[in-house]
Amino acid sequence: MSVIDTAVYVEGERVAHGAAPADAITDARARNGIVWIGLRSPDPAELEALIQPLGLSPLAVRDALRGHQRSKLEQFGDMVFLVLQPARYIDETERLECSEVDLFVGADFVVTVQNDDLIDTGRVRVELEEHPEILHKGTFGIVWALISAVIGGYAPVLDGVENDIDEIEEEIFSDKPKVSRRIFSLQREVIDLQHATDPLREMLDRLQDIVRASTHAASAPAFHDLDDHARHVIDKVHGFRHTLDNALTVHASLVDQQSNEEMRRMTEFGLQQNDQVKKISSWAAILFAPTLVGTIYGMNFDNMPELHWPGGYYIALGLMVATSVTLYLVFKRKDWL
Repeated sequence: MSVIDTAVYVEGERVAHGAAPADAITDARARNGIVWIGLRSPDPAELEALIQPLGLSPLAVRDALRGHQRSKLEQFGDMVFLVLQPARYIDETERLECSEVDLFVGADFVVTVQNDDLIDTGRVRVELEEHPEILHKGTFGIVWALISAVIGGYAPVLDGVENDIDEIEEEIFSDKPKVSRRIFSLQREVIDLQHATDPLREMLDRLQDIVRASTHAASAPAFHDLDDHARHVIDKVHGFRHTLDNALTVHASLVDQQSNEEMRRMTEFGLQQNDQVKKISSWAAILFAPTLVGTIYGMNFDNMPELHWPGGYYIALGLMVATSVTLYLVFKRKDWL
């Protein structure tokens, strides 16, 4: 269900609230003020109805209705179109939720379009009204407050990601299972956060130029301060990406080392098993030789060579011993025994 909220400000003070968008626009221009129109889950017709009275770019309106955009700033004549991506980190599932807030900004109007409450524009409005000196600066005072709220919302996200990275660093050296899957999963969330925050640097640089040009001022200190905060966020996110890449490399090295240790143990076990097989085979051959001689001369035949010799018995025993000793010496020399 769509929700429309409007407010008219003159000299930093709210003079009207809750009127229909067309009436709020007319009222603001009649008073030489500014109008803030907040749309939540709007119907296409509701946003398209603002194209003519506010001079919105149809291309920007189409982008806002389509959604799923990255942070960006585009300028269409005197109108500025911004896309911001507020974020929330769910620590229990280690998942990042990114939303989208579209801003249409003109000399006397700000239109915000969003589909959820990941950034509470109503709260931003209340806080702004407590500081009329910011509203007195015009529409870019509202833009400053909204960007400040988005950047401020990244702080708990960074804390949550940093805490999970600390846990991963401990798990890498504790042999906990599935740590690689956790690293990959967190990498994906950090990449999404990087996509949301990286464009802020260029956006704020361009905003400072736009504000200086519109106010004929030498500088835009408020936006410069936001730029410093944004760069801090961006640097931390890049640091997270680098840390996770290193963690994955270390984990892969540890897994390879464990695999090599396992292969070494298996090789040693195989060698020991081979030695045992050699010994068993050697003794089997040594014992087989006298068994073979004894078996042959134990056959129940009368006509056999040397069977009736007086020394045949001793010759057979000697042959058994000689064969066994010879085989023993051969295997011993080959280090099988």
